[in-house]
Amino acid sequence: MPATRLTTRLSVLVAGLALLATAACTSDKRATPPTTSPAGTTSSAAGSSSPSGASPSATEPAASIDFSDCSRQFQAAISSAKAKKMQFSCGKLAVPLDYDQPAGEKVNVFVVRVRSNSQSQRIGSLLVNPGGPGGSGVNLAAGLVGALSDAVLNRFDLVGFDPRGVGLSDPLQCISDQQKDRLAAANPDVRTAAGRAQARSASDAVVKSCVAKYGPALGHFNTEETAHDMDLIRQAVGDDKLNYLGFSYGTRLGAAYAHQFPTRIRTAVLDGAVDPVADELTVDERQAKAFEDAFDQFAADCRTRSACAALGEPRSAVQALIAAADKTPIPGAKGRKATGGLVLIGVASALYDQSQWNELGQALVAAKAGNADKILTLADQYLERDPETGHYSNIMDANLAVNCNDSTLQVTDQLVATVAPKWISKYPIFGPNAAASLYTCHSWPRSEHPLPPASAPGAPPILVVGTVHDPATPFAATGVLAKALGSGVVLRWDGEGHTAYPKTACITAKVDSYLVTATPPAAASCPRG
Repeated sequence: MPATRLTTRLSVLVAGLALLATAACTSDKRATPPTTSPAGTTSSAAGSSSPSGASPSATEPAASIDFSDCSRQFQAAISSAKAKKMQFSCGKLAVPLDYDQPAGEKVNVFVVRVRSNSQSQRIGSLLVNPGGPGGSGVNLAAGLVGALSDAVLNRFDLVGFDPRGVGLSDPLQCISDQQKDRLAAANPDVRTAAGRAQARSASDAVVKSCVAKYGPALGHFNTEETAHDMDLIRQAVGDDKLNYLGFSYGTRLGAAYAHQFPTRIRTAVLDGAVDPVADELTVDERQAKAFEDAFDQFAADCRTRSACAALGEPRSAVQALIAAADKTPIPGAKGRKATGGLVLIGVASALYDQSQWNELGQALVAAKAGNADKILTLADQYLERDPETGHYSNIMDANLAVNCNDSTLQVTDQLVATVAPKWISKYPIFGPNAAASLYTCHSWPRSEHPLPPASAPGAPPILVVGTVHDPATPFAATGVLAKALGSGVVLRWDGEGHTAYPKTACITAKVDSYLVTATPPAAASCPRG
């Protein structure tokens, strides 16, 4: 089993942030009076919140969050002048584990609300999700404090949540740190019977431990019910309508919300679209191709840098490095070693953002010279592994549960044996991992909560943002998602890396204007710069 299906890393805006892992909220509760809003919107803000928006169904309890001040922890962790001007409030929302039994067992969803001390003409809350599945929306909200413009922060509360089973929200813990180390290092060749057996056995062992620990409850960590949680968050923070910003898998989550609650949306920005129509095999292959194309973009840039001269031709150098590291892992500090699997993850990690291309070139040169430290640093960023302690976040556990509960793909040895040689021939760097990752959900119990379609009749205009050279969510999915929603409007960025907002002035201005006015941009394209 590979370390990950290479679906989605946390937004580069928050890579490396791992705050509030053990922090508790203090008890400085503050109530904020309702404020006026622009024409066409209504909202109220609350400290200890109760819903003022669309009410829950007759069988669901009213949603509320007992917020308390947690500014000290966040301001210390973020350590920026802008953070000092923000009020951070934390709380937990109890949501039904099973929405078919709303009065039954509950799980907690951890929520942080960030409010500028300069806020005026408040529109409402902006709920954010970084993708994954399994990424921390709490960390994303913290990272966005320094990235979003005052035009947004002065009009919206920024609300981040760790989805059910993630981070601070009763996290799933199926796999030990030692198991994760072994999974990340593995690089089975599933063109062979032995490689297929290795990948299948590793996957089945992880699934078995998950099922043994959580039983039937495991099936409730899925996109459909997480989207339902989002509506309870909307109610609990006092918003009549949802404003949403979702990256990568967060676009799938946003589409699921739009399908279930189309008339409860004011604005939604879906950046880095996941294709809602193509079958899973097609999506996986297209992603392998997108990473391969992104590597070519990196390689072309690398050839222009003097530091890359020692690497030689980048593509052949990486393929040789992976093969050599599988035979003899490359040594690093503190006794760590980089196998071919870890070299691949390090390469993939840096392709998520063009700003890391130079770092990747240096890491590859060092690895070729026998020092794995820099490539291991990149891999640790991707896997959310603390290089000092060796401890992982639970993104791998949550990613597994949600992906498998959403999946309907039936994987057999014959399927993998057929697909693997084709993918590896066409995508020599990323095809091997893509083929091996097909085993990830091999023995997962059948889900009772399939992924909802993306259609959202009755929804207002939804902005779907796509990056032309996105390695993780190929650009072609942007138009597909917009069409499937029915009210989707495409905004294209001719840039590199995963997701677009708020990386350039053009994209930022258009998205900010849409969030504030609820009117999508007339010009639907932004240049590379």
